[in-house]
Amino acid sequence: MTKIPLHIAEKLLLLQQGAIISASSAKHAVIDEFVDENIIQRTGRVQKSLSVLNNDRLKVYLQNKFGINDLDKYIETLKQSDFKRTDLTEVSSNSKLKKVRTFKGFLVNSYSPIQAVINGNSFLINPEIGTFTFVSDFESFEIPSNITIVGIENSENFRYIEKQKYLFENIKPLFVCRYPQNQHKDLINWLKSIQNPYLHFGDLDFAGIGIYLNEFKKYLGNRATFFIPDNANKLLERYGNRGLYDNQKNNFSIEEIEEIKLKKLITMIHEYKRGLEQEVFIKSE
Repeated sequence: MTKIPLHIAEKLLLLQQGAIISASSAKHAVIDEFVDENIIQRTGRVQKSLSVLNNDRLKVYLQNKFGINDLDKYIETLKQSDFKRTDLTEVSSNSKLKKVRTFKGFLVNSYSPIQAVINGNSFLINPEIGTFTFVSDFESFEIPSNITIVGIENSENFRYIEKQKYLFENIKPLFVCRYPQNQHKDLINWLKSIQNPYLHFGDLDFAGIGIYLNEFKKYLGNRATFFIPDNANKLLERYGNRGLYDNQKNNFSIEEIEEIKLKKLITMIHEYKRGLEQEVFIKSE
């Protein structure tokens, strides 16, 4: 079924209400179709205009061809940012009239139970090893104030959090993942809506620091910190990868960084000329 975009639907509503509009303001195949059907007329030689020839035929054609019974309600629905496919079905027989992102949210994981709330209902975050919890209605997702959100950069580390418990003995962590990457805005919007501290757990290299600064720190401000182990220098020396240092470039301004530890890490990376992938923190059995 042919789609009628919002801006054309608004022009059709004006025409339906008796207005005469400029043809240049409503250039679309749908308008051409109404003209071909002698429902709308296009007149004028230089400044062409559009007007309705038969209002009843316009309404019938909208119903039969596009499934639109109420043009006002159709427009109102398309203007909403949070409508569902069922809303579109109600005002039009084409539920795919406008792209709706029904799969939204992000993954969370935890190695110890966390009591949370979603849509006003209490539930326990306690996934079995090898499984994750997906939070879709993140707008109503609430966690206790004593929980630290730990953002994990790499999927393998997110999968094996129980093998990295030794790193987070001083906090009560809830792990979140920035993948799939097209869900990243959902995670950021949720983090911005809460007051819990955020700890970024990523690679100890320029790319990892850039992700932290450009995708998290700039939105969360002082609530965000970068995870740096006490033995970072020894890890860089022993397990660091020279290729990560040689192939990466800074995509951030060092002068704007206020975290003293992060500045020291950058100095260390330059000193050892190596970067460290976070998979090294996963303890083998």
